Amino acid sequence: MTTVVDPELSDLEPYRRQLTAYCYRMLGSPQDAEDAVQDTLVRAWRSLGRFEDRAGLRPWLYRIATNVCLDMLKGRGRRALPMDLAPASSGRRWEPSQGLALGTARPEATWVQPIPDHLVSTPGGDPADVAGSRESIRLAFIAALQHLVPRQRAVLILRDVLSWRAHEVATLLETSEDAVNSTLRRARSALETVNIDAVPTEPTEADRELLHRYIEAFERYDVDSLVALLHEDATLSMPPYELWLRGIPDIRRFLVALEVEGDRDRVIEVAANGCPALAVYRPTGISGALEPFEIHVLEIAGGRVTAIYAFLDSALFPAFGLPPTPEPISD
Repeated sequence: MTTVVDPELSDLEPYRRQLTAYCYRMLGSPQDAEDAVQDTLVRAWRSLGRFEDRAGLRPWLYRIATNVCLDMLKGRGRRALPMDLAPASSGRRWEPSQGLALGTARPEATWVQPIPDHLVSTPGGDPADVAGSRESIRLAFIAALQHLVPRQRAVLILRDVLSWRAHEVATLLETSEDAVNSTLRRARSALETVNIDAVPTEPTEADRELLHRYIEAFERYDVDSLVALLHEDATLSMPPYELWLRGIPDIRRFLVALEVEGDRDRVIEVAANGCPALAVYRPTGISGALEPFEIHVLEIAGGRVTAIYAFLDSALFPAFGLPPTPEPISD
């Protein structure tokens, strides 16, 4: 996607990250969010010469972004995670000698997609704001938001995530405060029916050490060392497939059945959805050249990995600023 570079956009560019975070919460896709923000900034730029209320620039931009998102969501199905679509699979039926069937891949539009932290986070922000942003951008919360109809989604994000006042949201949506409060109550009630697992905490030094141990075990494809890092109720999911697992025994059986050869992958540490993440390059073809393979988003809490979201989608790599082939390892 091409970014607008007109110098008159200087007044609008400082809002890009926060608008991207807002549109991502609405849409569940980083590509859709960037497209929505680009459309928002272009529309605003075209009208900027006639807009004199600079103090009202932020709410004006959010009004445009909300309308763009609501238009994009018309006629679309909700995005989801595998655990929203099917029950957990059992690893008891998998044996290495029998191969492994993942099922049929669903289209990209089915899934909530991960978003790189650098697109939505402002470095050096207030710690309390950073913590709130991390919670409201995590994958389980984004998937939960998709259960809401679009207008409920907008109201809940503006009121409960961004802390807008009811009258401000009413002005943005051109409705009454009573209507906003009623919509918010319905949205909160709907979210109470959605199960969201334990919240990952601010990464500690021990968590970073855990991440490094995970990377080392993954590169060696040492299954025993990998599962030793998991919480007993950890989940593993692999969009674009519906298949997902919960618990160490089933995850271990599944990983063993994959029969991946160790010391062949190249792993690069990145960050997504307020969590540590890994970009995995895997050898393919006769030449064995390393190519983009998957993005792992890890949730860590209580000194254990509680969730592994393994997105088997090489098209995600450009959003993370990753090259088509990894840089050579220097001696």
